[in-house]
Parts: sequence; structure tokens; C-alpha cells
Amino acid sequence: MLLQNKEVAIVGGGPGGLTLARLLQCKGVNVKVYERDENRDVRVQGATLDLHFESGLKAIEEAGLMDAFKANYRPDNDRYRVVDQHGTIVYDDHTKESTGNFGDKYFRPEIDRGPLRDILLDSLKPDTVVWDSHIVSLENIGNTWKIIFQNGKTAFADIVIGADGANSRIRPVITPIKPIYSGVTFLTGNIPDSEKNTPKIHGLLKGGKISAMGDSKTIFASAKGDGSLDFYIGWKTSANWAKESGIDLKNSKQVSEWFNKEYVNWDSIWQELFDYDQTHFIPRPLYAMPMDQYWETQPNITLLGDAAHLLPPNGEGVNTAMLDAMDLFESLTSGKFSDLKSAIAHYEKLMFARFVEESKETADFMDWTYSPEGLTIMVEMMNQLPN
Repeated sequence: MLLQNKEVAIVGGGPGGLTLARLLQCKGVNVKVYERDENRDVRVQGATLDLHFESGLKAIEEAGLMDAFKANYRPDNDRYRVVDQHGTIVYDDHTKESTGNFGDKYFRPEIDRGPLRDILLDSLKPDTVVWDSHIVSLENIGNTWKIIFQNGKTAFADIVIGADGANSRIRPVITPIKPIYSGVTFLTGNIPDSEKNTPKIHGLLKGGKISAMGDSKTIFASAKGDGSLDFYIGWKTSANWAKESGIDLKNSKQVSEWFNKEYVNWDSIWQELFDYDQTHFIPRPLYAMPMDQYWETQPNITLLGDAAHLLPPNGEGVNTAMLDAMDLFESLTSGKFSDLKSAIAHYEKLMFARFVEESKETADFMDWTYSPEGLTIMVEMMNQLPN
């Protein structure tokens, strides 16, 4: 096997990196995951994720974790509503029967990011994840990588996989290509106890997800298993809006005043997002890698997930990262390739081809979503989905 007696370093402890670590350990590979978080509990994990039959769920099955997933997923959280800017429901998944069948390719079960991460972490050997490992730089010493961390520690590896997300420290070692701003920014937040703090929006969510659309703007919201809701306010603006606006994002009143001007034609129901004055608002300009990106394969380093092919949220992110992990695992351990470079090249070919298709679809999605016809197109698209 190509990885026999090799030390593999995965930088980044998200779903993609942890999935790869699990798969490699099942084959007896020596692997470490270097994660910048101080420990597994230091940071609240983000939104609810839906795993897809052909990617995320397939990776869970391949990793032997389907029983754990079924014990932690959230039945019926895949229910979806589309509403207009006034909160009027124009498409409703709640009226449909859900098969709940894991063999159905259209079934996309939801799980909170935290429990998914816990499932993957708990599947790894003790001390596989090295916490508080914020990478500063890499040095290529012969056929070995020296990894230097902010805390002064170092590590060595024969192969490095960058799974460290949009702001990857590994990506610049492989390519100078940088992401391009999409023209849309999200303002995100989480509100605890949504039933109490946002009762009207809580009622709309009904334990699932909503997309609100109007005036070429959006609000996405998702119910979480802890009773909170995540929200994403999206609109066209400059990449530097957070600085240029002069708004104190720790001040709910100031954010509310901005919202009432920017979303002037939207119903007062959305004001609930600002009535809870402890919300931590985070601006998130949405970036995408160029559709024609390419780099020459290196023999002992590569990327997966957002580190490789960042796109605006499109419902595929975590699924694609986990599919990357499966493809890279298969390439490195199948015995079909005579050397690491050939194996990595095969994986990258698959990854680039997948990215081109997703990039086209995501660009189209962003164009029509943030257009005057966005709501109409969304409803038409949802009505074409199989029951």
C-alpha cells in the first residue's frame, strides 16, 4: 500500500478531514488531524446539515458509522418552506409524506454539525486529533513536510492534506489562485430558545428550514436540535460592507436600524431576529474559486473541501467535502497506482471535474436567487422535485 509506514497529516478537523481520517484508520494508516480549536468543545458548531445519498451518506456508510448517524440525525428536520418577504408560505414540504428511507436517493436526513462532528471524532483512535494546532507554515524538507504551529510546536509528515476550509493555510503552498467575491454577503447569527425569543419565525420553521425571498434579497433560517435557530441574511453589497457600514455588529439596535432600511419592504415578522439583544452577528462575504482553477499535482500534498474548491453555500458543501475524502482515500489505498503522485493526480482530476459542474450550478443559483424573479424561480424549482 502506498501509505504503508507513512505519516499522514490532515490539517483541519471539519467533516471532510475527519471522514478521511476515519477511512484511513480503518485501513491501518498512521494519521494525525491538526485542528486549530483548543479542544472539541471550545466552539459552538454551525448550522444543520443535510447529507445526500450519493455523497455524505455514502461516506458515512463507507466509514461504518451509519448506526451512529441514525441515532443522532433529526427526523423531519429536512422539511422545507419557502416564504415571501411578508412571511406568506408559497411552498411547503410539511404537506408531503416523508419516507424516512435511507435507501431512497431523494431522502436527505438532517443532522446538526456538532453531533456529526462528535460521531466522527468518537470513531477515531485516542489522540488522533491534535488540538490547539493553528498552523503557521510548512517547510518541505526532502520528501517530508515540517509543519510549524502558532503555539511553537512542530510536526513532521510524509503527506499533508489541507482540509482547513475557506482560509486554508495549505492552499497557498499548492497554488497562488485566490477566491473571487460573489457580490453577496451573509449576516449570520444564532438565537437560543427560538420558541421564546422568535415565536413567529419559530412557528414558520416548524422544526425545519425556511427560505424567505423578495426584493433580490434573502433570509435563510434553520431550526437546531438544541432549540435555537441559525439565520443567514443575504443581500448584494460590497465585500467590505462590515467596515464601510460603520455599524457596531454587537449592537442589535444598530443592526436592526440597518435592516429596516435595507429590507424596507419586508414584514415586521423579521424584526424578531433583532429583538433578542444578545445575538452575535457575523458578516460573511461569500467567495468562490475561479471555475477554471487548476494546479500541477504534487507528490505529497493536496486539498479537499472548501480549501480546494470554495463556493457560496449551495447545499452541497459538506457533502462534497466528504465525497472528496472518499475519493482521496480510494485513490491512496486502492492499489491501482504505483506512486503517491499518480494517486493524488487521479483524485484531483475527479475533484476538479466535480467542481466545474458545481461551480456552474452555484453561479446560476446565485444569479437567480438574488434577482427580482428569485422567489418565482425557487417555487417552480421546488415544485419539480419528486414527492
